[in-house]
Amino acid sequence: MKVFVDANILVSVLNKEYPLFTHSARILSLSGNKQFQIYTSPICLAIAFYFAEKKHKTKLANEKIALLCKHIFIADATHDVVQLTLLNKKINDFEDGLEYYSAIKSKCSFIITEDLNDFYFSDIPVLSAKVFFEKHVSKIN
Repeated sequence: MKVFVDANILVSVLNKEYPLFTHSARILSLSGNKQFQIYTSPICLAIAFYFAEKKHKTKLANEKIALLCKHIFIADATHDVVQLTLLNKKINDFEDGLEYYSAIKSKCSFIITEDLNDFYFSDIPVLSAKVFFEKHVSKIN
């Protein structure tokens, strides 16, 4: 199962932000489970790096992002992704559109975010980390 994680999931793990950290870390830990492929976009990584750098400084933020990237897949943010975002009149936030279409192009089945309302236009399920884990992971393990 391919799962796309939004920047807020990454930030909560990189910066150990509670209470989100507990559930977000569980989602990212699925990268070690052969039944799941965890994806994010370059845009999400840039956002996560920005907040990690503010908290941990550049060197440690780079190390954290590098470690993260060893365990997850990076969805493409291509010309097509940009064009689809621009053409979708339902999308008000360009960044969310880029993330959404990156997830779609990577054939992700879910978007995991703590800002559920950001993806009001989504045709694929959008869940919080806690709800995703309860509905789709706890039954497997």
